[in-house]
Amino acid sequence: MDIRRILTGSLISLLLAVSGVHAQEGLKDEIRQPTLDMLKGKKVVFVPMSMSFDLPEGWAAVMRKDAERRGYELDIRDSNWSTDTGTRAITQAITEKPDIIVVQNFDVTSYARTLKRAQDAGIKVVQVNMRSSYPTDAFVGADWYGIGEYAAKRLLDVCGKSKGKSGKIAIVQGPATAAASVYQLNGITETLKDNDDIEIVSSQTADWDQSKARGIAQTVIQQNPDLCGIIGFWDVMDAGTGAAIQESGKDIYLITSGGGNKTACQGVENGTFDEVISYDVPGQGRDLISTISILLQSGEPAGSSNFVLYTPNKIITKDTLGPESCWDLDVLKS
Repeated sequence: MDIRRILTGSLISLLLAVSGVHAQEGLKDEIRQPTLDMLKGKKVVFVPMSMSFDLPEGWAAVMRKDAERRGYELDIRDSNWSTDTGTRAITQAITEKPDIIVVQNFDVTSYARTLKRAQDAGIKVVQVNMRSSYPTDAFVGADWYGIGEYAAKRLLDVCGKSKGKSGKIAIVQGPATAAASVYQLNGITETLKDNDDIEIVSSQTADWDQSKARGIAQTVIQQNPDLCGIIGFWDVMDAGTGAAIQESGKDIYLITSGGGNKTACQGVENGTFDEVISYDVPGQGRDLISTISILLQSGEPAGSSNFVLYTPNKIITKDTLGPESCWDLDVLKS
């Protein structure tokens, strides 16, 4: 009797039997339920600058769906454009001890001490798109330096003296201390320093306000009849900048950035913007819920991690416009 042949035959029969069971019943995912159990019943508090515009609305839409799907609670505390209201909202949340606080900062300093207090109290903190000078467990959002660097290089190509243009450009910023302003401005100035091809004739703050941006652009265009280009820091604000350019009748290249809402594509299509650097709110939302999921599953205490997820940019021009270039809030909510 060949024992090896008998054992081999028995093993093959066993494997075939097990395979047959798997084919009929599938294979149980042993980590799924423990993962869901770690998320279920947890609490996340979101403190945006305001729920009155597209960026926080988009992030909230993605987070709401994820919270419902995974069983954690999402509580939104609207700062309504007030740093005092936002500080009170974060302070109140600290007393309630949620598992995570997600914060959109107004600027790099206002919430710094409060965010440290939250982490010291054992609450993990995620900053979204607008970073504080105080680093927390995670930052999810735009690479402002990279956006500034890209915009500066584009205007070198479009407006540089070596290209036969005037080389004169202007900058329309948001608030002077906002992360989107300070880091983006640094990207622009570092890229253009010691470069005689470009002259920045104006760099002013419009505080995210369309009417201020329009007034600044009107004045700069009047003072510089040969202005070639403008770098704006937010497409919603720069609807005013674009209006001033169109009123002037001049060929001035406007590059701006934003979350990629459908109005950005409409602005490119109708000529308000020549180019929009989109940091893609739905993509940021996906990165945000992934970060929340990782931190909720982690057994490490608050402050143990400090990682960054920069959003890949989409470049929107008339040449790149397509059905997937921009997003619609109603669709994102559905």
